[in-house]
Amino acid sequence: MDEVSKNFIHAFVEEDIAPGGRYAGMTVHTRFPPEPNGYLHIGHCKALCIDFGTAEKYGGLCNLRMDDTNPAKEDEEYVEAIQEDIHWLGFDWGDRFFYASDYFEKMYACAVGLIRKGLAYVCELTPEEFKASRGDVGTPAISPWRERPIEESLDLFARMRAGEFPNGAYTLRAKIDLASGNFNMRDPVLYRINHAHHHRQGDKWCIYPMYDFAHPIEDALEGITHSLCSLEFEDHRPLYDWVIANCDLPSRPRQIEFARLGISYTVMSKRKLRQLVEEGRVSGWDDPRMPTLCGLRRRGYTPAAIRNFTERIGVNKMASTVEYSFLEHCLREDLNAHAQRAMVVLRPLKLTLTNYPAGKRESFPVENNPNDPESGTREVPFSRTLYIEADDFLETPVPKFKRLYPGGPECRLKGAYLIRCTGCVKDESGQVVEVLAEYDPESGGGNPADGRKVKGATIHWVDAAESADVEVRLYDNLFSQPDPDGWEGGFLECLNPHSLEVLTGCKAEPMLAAAQAPAQFQFLRQGYFCVDSRDSTPEHPVFNRSVALKDSFKK
Repeated sequence: MDEVSKNFIHAFVEEDIAPGGRYAGMTVHTRFPPEPNGYLHIGHCKALCIDFGTAEKYGGLCNLRMDDTNPAKEDEEYVEAIQEDIHWLGFDWGDRFFYASDYFEKMYACAVGLIRKGLAYVCELTPEEFKASRGDVGTPAISPWRERPIEESLDLFARMRAGEFPNGAYTLRAKIDLASGNFNMRDPVLYRINHAHHHRQGDKWCIYPMYDFAHPIEDALEGITHSLCSLEFEDHRPLYDWVIANCDLPSRPRQIEFARLGISYTVMSKRKLRQLVEEGRVSGWDDPRMPTLCGLRRRGYTPAAIRNFTERIGVNKMASTVEYSFLEHCLREDLNAHAQRAMVVLRPLKLTLTNYPAGKRESFPVENNPNDPESGTREVPFSRTLYIEADDFLETPVPKFKRLYPGGPECRLKGAYLIRCTGCVKDESGQVVEVLAEYDPESGGGNPADGRKVKGATIHWVDAAESADVEVRLYDNLFSQPDPDGWEGGFLECLNPHSLEVLTGCKAEPMLAAAQAPAQFQFLRQGYFCVDSRDSTPEHPVFNRSVALKDSFKK
């Protein structure tokens, strides 16, 4: 095995499949069980990569199972989106796609079996009474219905299924230990009444199993060997094992817990993400500011960058928060190696080369990606009138300003000529609308002329006559504080009002007019951008900033 990438989960797996281990000679079998009540986000991605990655590492199998035991807010839209996200990341479940609701009959039979064994009973405590009777560390819980006769519980449970009672009238509880130090074992609820329409089962059921009861049954029925889940289920593991031990099931999975992923400047609660969508604070689940996988994909994140991120943060038992800048760092590394370069002027200012022949047109070869020798070059058109960035010119320069200003040093037009600014043209309001400069005709193609050392900066440009008008969206963190969940007044109070800036009338190389999603580019001196998969059209190209060029992650 690869010792470098081994973590404590892999150590457990290897122990289990070794000769004499609990799963010796068996195929490693994991599962990824998302609830289809929202879109997957970057937090789910850690679990997804652990589940599928562990199976992949040991030549095993990984099931995809929709945890649809709770009918509230579950929808096929989410099912399809989850499948798309997993495939996008490069994982596949083959023919092992399941719904938890497919096992409702078996779960019901298991519950009846527990009642017959005297290990479960129907309880009439209301939710408020149940909470009040749980006791504390030194006081056992109380359940006046614990000794209800088996036949009576069987009758009531059947009538619960038949729909005779309203929500909250009865629950089915396991009979375990009212004095247990683990409150999850103090006769937990296994079934509750819920008259709600299920997205697949319709109105067939009005009782639904609790997750702690359904989950181990699902795992056992599918032959799962290792049930990998987040750390909050560690205290629930005794109940998981109790269900496996006391129900008639074909296998005995092992539950192993790991710490969830926390990332600064975002929230991971699907409830909160849904609130952002439903209140119109973002444009949808795929808004590029959202931590959802579809949002990250639309922003320009790559599967390689996300999988690299999840691998490098590691697998551990200690809850921690990862800097968002590290996620950006992983994306920047990937795009730096693979993204094509392009010149785009976001805030255009006209530049006229007064000594360049009128009507003359030429082109210069520019590298597509200097990190990839096989990427080749492209021809960029050039003429007398160009566009440059507005902040590449100052009429009155500040100290250490090495770009264009009247009488300033020579500057290099990227891949083209050396130029020197001679003046500017202003409109009636006094605003500069055109920069004037002279070029050195002997300095074309990016080669220094006469061995002169150029003190000015190299600036990018776009030919005015052959430029394409594009819209550019500059995205930043959705929240202005690193811990929105802990922010006083609520997470909505620290929404970043500057998380999106839309620039129209930007000037781009002609090739960008025909670019289609998911094409990605490094806009020279600007950052990494991708074609927007929803709004971009050939008539109106739209580009999203994926990540800035500057790396703020402290390595």
